[in-house]
Amino acid sequence: MKTKILFFLLTCVSLNTFAQEEIPVQKYAAHNKGKFFVMWGGNRESYSKSDVNFRGKDYNFTVDNMAAHDKPKGWHVDYINPANMTIPQTNLRLGYFFSDHYSVTIGVDHMKYVMTQNQIANVNGYINLPVDQTGAIYNGDYNNRPVDMSQGGANEGGMPEGSTGTPFLIYEHTDGLNYINSEVSRFDDISKWFSLPNIDKVQINLTEGLGAGVLYPKTNTTLLGKERHDDFHVSGYGVSAKAGMNITFFKHFYVQGELKGGYINMQDIRTTTSSEDRASQDFFFFQRIIAVGGIFRL
Repeated sequence: MKTKILFFLLTCVSLNTFAQEEIPVQKYAAHNKGKFFVMWGGNRESYSKSDVNFRGKDYNFTVDNMAAHDKPKGWHVDYINPANMTIPQTNLRLGYFFSDHYSVTIGVDHMKYVMTQNQIANVNGYINLPVDQTGAIYNGDYNNRPVDMSQGGANEGGMPEGSTGTPFLIYEHTDGLNYINSEVSRFDDISKWFSLPNIDKVQINLTEGLGAGVLYPKTNTTLLGKERHDDFHVSGYGVSAKAGMNITFFKHFYVQGELKGGYINMQDIRTTTSSEDRASQDFFFFQRIIAVGGIFRL
């Protein structure tokens, strides 16, 4: 009898040991399907030069090869201050993994685009404003005519010497150049490249993606002395591609760095309070993004 009991106990221990060896502990970070995530961060941008057309009832001209830059806030508490979070250049993204390697997201890239002042750019077209408007000092035909885009200074062929100081053009998408877009991205765990022992504590992923969306800028334009429109308006579309690295800590928190480039085409930019006044431009952009986020299952 004792021999049978001993045999039974040994068999149970063996089966239990075998079961533990056959069913390894599943890491939470090993599979992404069904997870949601949210990301918040900041960016810096660079822009290609752009030919910008301005048109209205009494004018139609193009500023050739306009140079522009971003408007960085730097390291600032506004990035985490709920009252001022939309002031800096920011990125917000919400996403869902529909497989272990692929996610779909929706978000907004809040960029800022500022025409570089004190540049001299060639202007082509015509201006024929009523003589009682302050901008009438710029009336005339423009054929590759160099114009100084400074705020009130004399220019080469634009503002006449001794004039009132009305600027020819101040042009910004600073509140901002809002790229509302959706992306499809791929994630690949490369933790083994770094011999990380436990991906539930630290996991490193590479990510790449493609996106497309609409531009919803708030354009601040001082054009020939006219009152600016200064309101949000759907102005065009954009497409983009990105690549980056994601470092996830303790399964749910991550830091992500991205390089993102794309093309923006805006053919319906509001410039003044008159609905007849419009601008159009297209250009390339390049973003550098650093963000933090969380990933979880509902």
